[in-house]
Amino acid sequence: MTTSSAAATVVAGLRATFATGRTKPLDWRLGQLAALRTLLTEERETLQQALHADLGKGPAEAYRTEIGFTLNELDHTVRHLAEWLSPRPAAVPDAFLPAEARVVREPLGVVLVIAPWNYPLQLALAPLVGALAAGNTVLVKPSELAPATSAAIARLLPRYLDPAAVAVVEGGVPETTALLEQRFDHIFYTGNGAVGRIVLAAAAKNLTPVTLELGGKSPVVVDTDTDLAVTARRIVRGKFLNAGQTCVAPDYVLAVGDTAGRLTEELAAAVLEAYGDDPSVDPEYGRIVNTRHFDRLTALLGEGRTVAGGDHDRDTRYLAPTVLAEVSPQAAVMQSEIFGPILPVLAVPDLDAAIAFVNERDKPLALYAFTESERTKQRLTGETSSGALVFGLPVSHLAVPELPFGGVGESGMGRYHGEYSLDTFSHSKAVLDKPLH
Repeated sequence: MTTSSAAATVVAGLRATFATGRTKPLDWRLGQLAALRTLLTEERETLQQALHADLGKGPAEAYRTEIGFTLNELDHTVRHLAEWLSPRPAAVPDAFLPAEARVVREPLGVVLVIAPWNYPLQLALAPLVGALAAGNTVLVKPSELAPATSAAIARLLPRYLDPAAVAVVEGGVPETTALLEQRFDHIFYTGNGAVGRIVLAAAAKNLTPVTLELGGKSPVVVDTDTDLAVTARRIVRGKFLNAGQTCVAPDYVLAVGDTAGRLTEELAAAVLEAYGDDPSVDPEYGRIVNTRHFDRLTALLGEGRTVAGGDHDRDTRYLAPTVLAEVSPQAAVMQSEIFGPILPVLAVPDLDAAIAFVNERDKPLALYAFTESERTKQRLTGETSSGALVFGLPVSHLAVPELPFGGVGESGMGRYHGEYSLDTFSHSKAVLDKPLH
């Protein structure tokens, strides 16, 4: 599908389905979520194979970060959906009494989900969970840069879900462009800021609300009072998950005071502990998605002093978990989101300098910190702005379904997960009932 007319036909079919009202009953919504759960369990091996073909993901990581993650999101939604959909009573001012008021969540209509390549299953299906739970019809556009996963999604969703209510369109820029020419009731996009601006501009023509899940350089502040060995192990696990191709991966480290030297030693030891002498033979260590991104990343390897990793193989798109010390803020590796397995460590004299460093740059999708000081935690909470603030365990906040996930400023707009997904894909309608007598 490359033409606008073909895209219009798909969207018109979804809109016609929504107009029948079939997606609104709670039973239909729960039925679709149950069917999606069946897909994820019955087709687990197929999906794991697709993720390995696209990104070299091992079966354990593919399950934990893609399939299992989506199942947890789905199960949490099913468990609470009836409660979330119950009308919420609202107080009425005395001047209007007797009267009753309530807030009712209603579905928006036809939702477009544009998924990225780095978590091509999770980031297509987790928004789908929220959109279906809210009672919408949905068009899913998987990433063409993860072709095996895209093909699996296109083949399996119509088989398990209501094909009149859930459609899949594969393809690249022409297909996405044709879709963005259509009128949707909500567009949910995960990816980079450059394309996010294109999505937002297209949506503006139809006054379509948009959720943009973008990225940015997520810092890690390491204070002088923390256990550096534990800190290093946790940073390494968060950073090199999916070979660093994670929107909330720690992008760089700000080592406060005299911690930089000791921390880089611990980071090197933690990489060795996690991945062994040769990470290329670790079945759970992934690969860079394509040669274009591989070339972009290897061009950054000359920055600073390499204390771990640096090995790479273009033929297999392998890039070792790499830690760089003594990196300048002006270095190329510090100018844009790395989105790969390279971790620069920068020394800053104190917490004031760390906070200033963060605040002088775009607001990150996540800010991480390792500290034992409640005062430091309070300062970081009150004096910085980020999509999320996490102490002690990078990337963990994604797995807490009662926390909103989303960015701020350059790192995105809107939020989802759990009940926040229902907010995103629903309209909260005010209802006031004043009797005539």
